[in-house]
Amino acid sequence: METITVQPRAPELKARQLRREGAVPGVIFGAALPASIAVQMDAAAARRLRRTKRVGSKLCLRLGEQSYPVLIRDLDYDSISEETLHIGFQLLDAGRRVNSVADIVLLNQDKVAGVLEKLQMQVAHAAAPQFLLDTVTVDLAGLTAGSKLTVGDIPAFGSANIELLTDPAAIVVRVSEKRRLGTRAEA
Repeated sequence: METITVQPRAPELKARQLRREGAVPGVIFGAALPASIAVQMDAAAARRLRRTKRVGSKLCLRLGEQSYPVLIRDLDYDSISEETLHIGFQLLDAGRRVNSVADIVLLNQDKVAGVLEKLQMQVAHAAAPQFLLDTVTVDLAGLTAGSKLTVGDIPAFGSANIELLTDPAAIVVRVSEKRRLGTRAEA
């Protein structure tokens, strides 16, 4: 699990001031903590984190001498300036199930014989921290027109350690026939 270093957040600084000084505010929360912990991290580290991880990703936060296994619960950013505004981390407790989402990554999209429709690219699930899914890779090679793939068809979601919070019959991708553009006959 990747480790990111964070610092305690200075309580006298507002979030906007913190961001101007090159830091991003965040919070660590969870049932095992007596109170939420306000943290801050370097803006460059937050950008790297946003490029490599997503909501539902697991990582370890180092705060001083303490390490916290966490799940990225919220990742707020300004879509225009690409600035990370705030990150919420949920503390993972080995004995408790956690709700999360897994992103579906599609391989061999170019080998699909037909028009590919992507309908369900995130799957909500609950599991103990060691069984949480961050991403699930699905190989689409060989799918033909008329094919569909449901959440229940993906083996990773069939594990007894995972409770699906998304309907197993939900369609992930569907392949329809390619339509040809016909020429119009002029009258």
